Amino acid sequence: MRARALVAGGLAAVLLTGCAQSVDPIERLGRKAAQRAGSYGPDGPGGESRADGRPYRHWGLLAPLKAPPRVAARAARRDGLPPVVRRVGTSDKVVFLTYDDGAERDPRFVDMVRELRLPVSLFLTDSVVGPGYGHFARLQSVGAGIQNHTLDHPALRGLPYPGQRAEICGQQEKVRSRFGIRPRFLRPPYGTYDRTTLRAAADCGLSAVVLWSVSVEGGAPQRPLRAGDIVSVASGEASGPTLTERTTTVLREIERRGLTVGRLEDYL
Repeated sequence: MRARALVAGGLAAVLLTGCAQSVDPIERLGRKAAQRAGSYGPDGPGGESRADGRPYRHWGLLAPLKAPPRVAARAARRDGLPPVVRRVGTSDKVVFLTYDDGAERDPRFVDMVRELRLPVSLFLTDSVVGPGYGHFARLQSVGAGIQNHTLDHPALRGLPYPGQRAEICGQQEKVRSRFGIRPRFLRPPYGTYDRTTLRAAADCGLSAVVLWSVSVEGGAPQRPLRAGDIVSVASGEASGPTLTERTTTVLREIERRGLTVGRLEDYL
């Protein structure tokens, strides 16, 4: 009996010891692994600064961006050709953030779009994106819209129809193969186009040619923002603020003006 009691006591001690080890994350994961889990948890790098459920503070805003209206008007075609849109005719207090080319692949920008739920539109050029399509797939997965900026970024105005069609339709196919969608909008490189561009865009299945009313290069918008503005945030700058930092500057201006960010695809 005494032997059996000793064995039972020993087994209990072993089991108790095992339970104590199993609930200690430092011992189970190792100290470095536990430190990584604490620093890169569900909120991502620096998640502790967003643990209060207010990620907008992490990105330099004073308050959450307002939700855009649920119902929006759409621009209509004329003469069977897609409309050319520089700004959206709306009384809604919204502006639209757009980014061209795909040269700059700032990983923090993905976090910003996800955490602030920014409905940005990305106009991609295949020859500029190169091997970086994976970055833009991550942006698409967190809500960014993917649109057409041609295959090789030529000035389209004055080019013959076959050349313009090849540039536009070629990028339609490239985006379809990479993202499983066909873009709805074309942004012609340098903002130059002609009637042939509109005809080629229509034949390639695009519903609007989207230009911009305000540009951002290096710092703040070139003028105060107004409702309906389409904002072009320059990318691929070799020096100065990062894409995330430039976007933060724009968002602060949007906040100051009592505006919010709308989804361009909802309005056109």
